[in-house]
Amino acid sequence: MSDDIRKLSDAALDTLFRKARSYDAFTPDAVTDEQLRAIHEIMRHGPTTSNSQPQRIVFLRSAEAKQRLAPALSNANRCKTLAAPVVAIFAYDLNFSDHLDRFYHVAGARHWYTRPAELRQETALRNATLQAAYFMLAARAIGLDCGPMSGFDNAKVDTEFFPDGQFKSNFLCNLGKGDARKLAPVNPRFEFDEVCKVI
Repeated sequence: MSDDIRKLSDAALDTLFRKARSYDAFTPDAVTDEQLRAIHEIMRHGPTTSNSQPQRIVFLRSAEAKQRLAPALSNANRCKTLAAPVVAIFAYDLNFSDHLDRFYHVAGARHWYTRPAELRQETALRNATLQAAYFMLAARAIGLDCGPMSGFDNAKVDTEFFPDGQFKSNFLCNLGKGDARKLAPVNPRFEFDEVCKVI
């Protein structure tokens, strides 16, 4: 396949990166199960260490489900999150290695992560965070917008949604059709020479 065929168009790069924004407000348009499944179908192909795939997602759509999240939200994030069409709780599975015999080609790889506990935690968090980023790019690719955030009490979320302790919350992401009328100005970004070095 030639490089010209593989290269994304400027319009696609704008959608995924250059003109994409983090939204605080969304239109009332619903986010369907079909859209959530389409996002997952794209994002699941992104690479993770040992094909570990530790990402776990709980989608909150109903008012009742979002009210369960409300006590964990900061004052700055509560109203916008309760109003979003869907809220994704991005979490990671501390027992991800239980599945490596199924998903990874090296026999016995699951034993790599049984100890120390720090390696299991570090691997799960890093790779689930990567998968959450893949998710947001996939959401943009199918025409939705994202409002990722911290600003919540992880311990309260874990107690409410993951009480057995196997999953741990990472961050939240509001999802829907963004309301561009309520966007803040674009903030500046570093230039290459400020943050990169070629040696």
